Amino acid sequence: MNKYKKNQQTNVRSSKLLLLYSLIVIAVSIFLYRVYYIVKTPRDLPSSTAKKLERAKRGSIISADRYIVSYSKNIYQATINTKSIYPNKLELFIELFSIYSQMDRDIVKSALLDKYGDLIFGRVVISNDIDEKDAIRLKSLAYKLKRLKVFRPIKNANGVEVVYGLDITEVKESRFYPFDYTLSPITGYIKSKIIDGYKRPVGMKGLERYYNKYLESKRDGYFIGKRDVSGNIVYGDNSKHVKPIDGLDLHLNIPLTLQTRVEKILTYMKKKVDASEIIVGVMESKTGKILSLASSERFNPNLITQDKISALNPKFTEYLYEPGSVIKPLSLAIVMDAGKVKANSWIKTYNGKLRIGKKYIINDDEKFHSLSARGIIVHSSNVGISQIVWRISGRELYDGFRRFGLGVPSGIDLSRELKGFIKTPYKLNHKVHSANSSYGYGMHTNFMQLLKAYSAFNNDGVAVTPQIIDYFKDNRSNKYYKLKPSQPNLKAMSIETTNSMKSILKSVVRKGTGVEAQYKGLIIGGKTGTAHISLRGKYGDSYNSSFFGFANDSRGKKYTIGVLVIKAKKKYKYFASQSAVPTFKHIVEEMVKLNYLKPSL
Repeated sequence: MNKYKKNQQTNVRSSKLLLLYSLIVIAVSIFLYRVYYIVKTPRDLPSSTAKKLERAKRGSIISADRYIVSYSKNIYQATINTKSIYPNKLELFIELFSIYSQMDRDIVKSALLDKYGDLIFGRVVISNDIDEKDAIRLKSLAYKLKRLKVFRPIKNANGVEVVYGLDITEVKESRFYPFDYTLSPITGYIKSKIIDGYKRPVGMKGLERYYNKYLESKRDGYFIGKRDVSGNIVYGDNSKHVKPIDGLDLHLNIPLTLQTRVEKILTYMKKKVDASEIIVGVMESKTGKILSLASSERFNPNLITQDKISALNPKFTEYLYEPGSVIKPLSLAIVMDAGKVKANSWIKTYNGKLRIGKKYIINDDEKFHSLSARGIIVHSSNVGISQIVWRISGRELYDGFRRFGLGVPSGIDLSRELKGFIKTPYKLNHKVHSANSSYGYGMHTNFMQLLKAYSAFNNDGVAVTPQIIDYFKDNRSNKYYKLKPSQPNLKAMSIETTNSMKSILKSVVRKGTGVEAQYKGLIIGGKTGTAHISLRGKYGDSYNSSFFGFANDSRGKKYTIGVLVIKAKKKYKYFASQSAVPTFKHIVEEMVKLNYLKPSL
């Protein structure tokens, strides 16, 4: 019995030892597994390296006289987790942030408080409109605030204590137009688009849109390197820097000095004649370089208001109208080039009234029994020019208009161009259609088409494509680029015809409807046009008045200048001679002052 009890006690003791041993083995196994897991499992620890983005920017737009008229800046946001600020250091934080950001102290403080004046607990955006210079200063402040122990550790969502400091991050690229209304609507405007979480400007109208793919940034840059205890990159041999690739800069043919003076003239003349709008173009006749393209209706791209919405669309290419009598020189040149009329050819004008069939009557303002071809342009005879174009076929007249660039885009580098229309060769074979086309009715043109067409009279018969941009510049490589115009130059007429027409256009200024454009010592020529505006198929009491011509000097400087006055309302000011021609004269006067033209003594 005693022996049995002794064996039983031995078995119990053995079982306990076995259990203890098993527990030890299990505990050691768990410990070893945990060690293995910790070693092998990636831990959420701060990386020893850091990457810093360096955002690329949109290219600038620069005038011919080197003024920056449009540029981009990276904008930053300042945020803070107010829980991380020691309560006794809050006033110090506000004071230092105000000094470094150059923000008013009360504005900084109000950003941290709710409407009851209590501190907002959590993440707060102090400002989201910080420029690059202030951002650099604030990043320096963020480092100093940590050293001053302004921030205390707080637990994050995982229960880990973290010190949240002042964060300065890029949030968008903003576009600026330092001269406000100047050069609008040519420069156009932008809208912001979020790309990869970052707001970037995208061109919507004008040059900003037409050249958007050249202006837009190409690639962001970055720094990669080891980080210090504060999280800042240590720049050294082991760090890597990939530079950003900004967009190309656009350099204009337009000098700001001339543009601003022309814009002032248009503001003055618009008020004087009470017009809806006046637009002007000044172009080098040989090269097509646009030296000024201006409208009386301008807007501020920095802040577009509701009352300026109508000004957003450039009327130079988007406003189609019946041009009226400025087409007569083109009509005469086409027939002259066909060898069917000469400048001294005489045409019966029937005392200013000619009936076609039973219903259609052509009228003139001045009554002459007959006029020479020259006189028909000088006195702007509808009867005379109609009979001249009847000497050629509809196909010849149609092709002639096309050679001058009517019915096709001018090729100017603006965001949108409406090409208008001219009647078909079939219709132009009929007297009524060819007649009213010959003096600028029954067709639609835009302003730039006419400026291009008139350059032919001052450039040996070649109509040059107008160009606003001179060249692109890549600031990274310091290289320059040029693009070919989207439309070619056009051989509109022979040199012989050009010389005859140029003489006739000078006669218009000497003794016709353009006499107010004369300037002593300069060679001036051109043609007026006053055309009814059609509204819902009927002609009312509104007019488009225009003057297109040239201004040259003895040094060989040659310029094509166009003026369009839309809906002049003051009595008699709707006549081109009373509105468009004086505007032309004011522009020539400014060009003389700026030495673009030098009158002969």
